[in-house]
Amino acid sequence: MCKGLAALPTTCLKSAKDIKYKQGFLRFLIQKHDPQAAEQKQIKEKTDTAAKSIPTPAEVKQWKKSFNHVMSSKMGRTVFTNFLRSEFSEENMEFWVSCEDYKKCEPSALASRAQLLYQQHVEADAPSEVNLDAATREETRRNLENACPTCFNDAQKMIYTLMERDSYRRFLASKLIQDLSQSKTRRPDRGAGEQQHTVMLTGCSSPAG
Repeated sequence: MCKGLAALPTTCLKSAKDIKYKQGFLRFLIQKHDPQAAEQKQIKEKTDTAAKSIPTPAEVKQWKKSFNHVMSSKMGRTVFTNFLRSEFSEENMEFWVSCEDYKKCEPSALASRAQLLYQQHVEADAPSEVNLDAATREETRRNLENACPTCFNDAQKMIYTLMERDSYRRFLASKLIQDLSQSKTRRPDRGAGEQQHTVMLTGCSSPAG
């Protein structure tokens, strides 16, 4: 009768552990010195993650009902942000999300965070400047003198309305949304067309485009 590993001599167990360690170390060396293998591993990890990032037709149907359904869905915001990126206007969503985060700041951090948010998105010629009218821009600047959670409310509302009236309409008419509405389900054996949508959803670039 086999008594299992406990019946083996200590030297045998030690040798088995040594072999297992050496095999693992050898695989590490192969990946380290084989850029192609490492790249393939990264691609697989991204693909596995992307496979979970394809919305169902039911989710897309909700997004078509109103812009609020898009913005209240984490997946919806992700897909819409990538659509905005294709139109070179993702700064609008970045600003909206930053405003939401700003409202959750500790009181002691409001002043510094407000300055950063203003410099990044609101002031003229900011790195990711959003499209605000002069009056709202000036009002927001004055609000910084006494930073509070509502400093950017009017500016945030204006950008929300801009996205709803402008980008959202084109988003609904885009081929991406049309195709996602017709997809059957999330599945691992995606075709080329669905892979293309996955790339757009995740913002990853594929080797062949």
